[in-house]
Order: sequence, then C-alpha cells, then structure tokens
Amino acid sequence: MKERHSYIPHTPEEIKSMLETIGVPSIEELFSDVPKVFDFELALPKGSDEFSVYREMKSLAERNTNLEQLAVFRGGGIYHHYIPFVVQALASRSEFLTAYTPYQAEVSQGTLQALYEFQTMIVELTGMEVANSSMYDGATAVAEAALMAVRTNRKDKIIVAKNVHPEYREVIRTYCSGQNIKVEEVNFDKNSGNIDLETLKSKLTDDVSGVIVGYPNFFGVIEDLKIIRELLPEKVMFIVVANPIALSLLEAPGKLGADIVVGEGQPLGNPPNFGGPGFGFFATLEKYIRKMPGRIIGETKDTEGRTGYVMVLQTREQHIRRSKATSNICSNHAHNAVTAAIYMSVMGKEGLREVAEQSFAKAHSLKERLLKLEGVTEVFSGPFFHEFVISFNKDVEFINSELMKHKILGPLNLEKWYPEMKSCALFCTTEAVRNADIEFLLGRLEEIL
Repeated sequence: MKERHSYIPHTPEEIKSMLETIGVPSIEELFSDVPKVFDFELALPKGSDEFSVYREMKSLAERNTNLEQLAVFRGGGIYHHYIPFVVQALASRSEFLTAYTPYQAEVSQGTLQALYEFQTMIVELTGMEVANSSMYDGATAVAEAALMAVRTNRKDKIIVAKNVHPEYREVIRTYCSGQNIKVEEVNFDKNSGNIDLETLKSKLTDDVSGVIVGYPNFFGVIEDLKIIRELLPEKVMFIVVANPIALSLLEAPGKLGADIVVGEGQPLGNPPNFGGPGFGFFATLEKYIRKMPGRIIGETKDTEGRTGYVMVLQTREQHIRRSKATSNICSNHAHNAVTAAIYMSVMGKEGLREVAEQSFAKAHSLKERLLKLEGVTEVFSGPFFHEFVISFNKDVEFINSELMKHKILGPLNLEKWYPEMKSCALFCTTEAVRNADIEFLLGRLEEIL
C-alpha cells in the first residue's frame, strides 16, 4: 500500500515519477532558483487528538507578547488604537466573514452596502470625489497610484519624497521596474523634516508624471500640500499618502490640490497583529475614475424600484481586455474595509476627531517632556501629528531592550532605513496611550539615559 499524507495528495512514488518526467532529481533542485531564506526542514510533529493540539497551540500563543500588556510608543505605519468591542462583534457576523469580492449582488447586499458606505466615508475624509472599495495595503495602493499617474500622463518618471515610508518606496520601485518607469527620490530638509522644495523644483522635468508625498510623512511631519501643489506643473499628478486618522483633524488633501489620495487603512478599526492584515484606501477625482484600479460599488434601483448595491466598475484584466486593465490585483481586503466602515460609523466624525486630538496632544506633551531629559535632542522642527523623531546619546536598540523589560514597546529605530540617522528614534502616541504610561516611560528613560 502506498504511503499517504492526510493533506498531501501525492505519494513519494508519484512525486519521484513526476520529477523523473521533467528531468529534475529532487524537490530542492526544482526550487533552486528561489533564494534560500528559510533553508531548514520543518520539524512538524505527528498528528494528535484535538485537546492535545489545543493545549500545544495555546502554549505557543502565550509565548507571544500581547500589545494589551504593553505601553505602546511605536508606530511607523501600523498603529495601536482602541477598537470598541461592537466593531469586532459586527464585523464577525457570518454575513461579512469573507475577504472575497461580492460578485453575486443578489446574495451580497449587506457587504456591498457596507463597502458603498466605506467608499463614501473615505471620500469625505480625503476631500476627493470617488474612492474604490479597498486595495491590498498602503504600499500597493501608492504603487498603483504611481502606475495610474503614468497611464494618465504617458510620461515615464515618478518622483517620490524620501520621507515617504521606506517600505512603500521599495514597493513603488518594484512595481515600476518591470514597466521601465523611472523613480527618483527627493531628499528631506535636515532641519524641518519636510520635503526639500528646492530639490523638488530641480527635478520637475518634462518627463515627470507624478509626485508622491506623505501627509504626515514617515517622520510624522506635516507637509504643506498647498505649497507643493503650487510648485507642480498643472498636468503632473499630485499623489498624497495619508494617515486616515490624521485626516479627521488636518485639512483634507483634496482641498489642497491632490489628484490621488492613498494610504494604509489599518488604523480604522483593524488591530495591528504582526503588522497586518490591513487594507489600502484609494481616492481620486471623478475624471480619472476609469484610470483607477480596484472595484467601485454603486447604488442603483431594481425592477421594483428598491435601492440596491452592485459593483459598477471593475477594470481588472479578468473582466476586460488586458491592454485596457488598470490593475492585475485579483482580490482585495474586503473584510478589513468592512471592519473600517463599521469602525467609522461607530465613531462618527466627532469620535474620529477626538481620537486624532488625543493622539496629537499626547505626542506634543511627550516630546516636550522628552527634550527635558539629559541625552535627548530634537531632530526635526517641522509641525507634526502624533509621531516625531528624537535623537538619543545611546543606542536605540539598547534603549528599547531595556524598556521592554518594563513592558514598554519603545520607539522605532530609524537607522535600519536611514543609516545616516544613527541613534534616531520615531516615537508615536495614540489615544490608547494613558497618561500613566507616559509618566512610566519618562521615569524609565531617565534611569536608562
């Protein structure tokens, strides 16, 4: 009898036969072109009864550190906000529990309506005219925005500020490299932390399709979008990467001349987990709607005059000619977007603004008090939202390891992405940070420094 595994349909003999047919000696050789990042054997135990497996998994889970047990002072793109219990209670209903696209409108009215409301609220936050029903994440959303700018203007260069999230810039370069789109970076002002406007002006050549800036940028500094827009030629698309919580407090990018507004939607009711999953939001002007990637949910009437919701645009290669498709993304994070819609509905305009105001106030108070400690200096003087950069007289990794002993998740070490910023750290506060947490952090830092 051939040996079989419960979840692998092929026996060793069958695998050997297939490898011989294609002329490859082993599975390892078959995947030899793939970089060996995880070059080890998985030491999986044999199957066991459910109770034993549950105890083992519970034991493994308890080795993780729960953010609820920590005072969190780290952001950098994924944020720890308080999520009301009603959000998860509603999002966990079986009618919503899918990440798949609701193609069958007749059995998906609840999900479609929630996504329609999501689009409406994103339009209100961004000050734009249309929004899609979500992207994979913030990084792919901004990369798709870059491709959209090139499709629209038919020029092959994108300019991105160096103070945009480093991982977003990596994804932009990856997306653009295969299409021979040039990506140029603009440095930031070493004093303010804002984009260097003189350098930006010098790079605005005739082959530029779009310019990408953060709002706030990766350092937490708030860019002056109005001034940047005034620098750009009329046809150069202005792409803004925004924090959705900040948008409830700051002027909407659409009112300051943005053509596309994208960002990571995780702060809207989605927990941080291990950096995800989140979702990307994407908003633009109505005249660009057929250039926009993703799907758009619309409101309509059925034959009996009742309000209904359907997908009105889905310009991907599966549905239209490949040459006309705006994206090859094959799914989205629909459930994360539904969760965000529930969160925004529960919080309302006043609730979102209060979250932003508390995050803002605590960050400014923390920075002021940190600068009174010995061995701490200010790095950027520009206006900021709820993140800011300071410099220590000691190694950031050492400081963070000491803070973790006291259940404090310390600031983000910036040296990983900016080698010139040695001993610089990005602090973050949200409304979930208590005043007692701030006092405790300051006390521990005073001991460490």
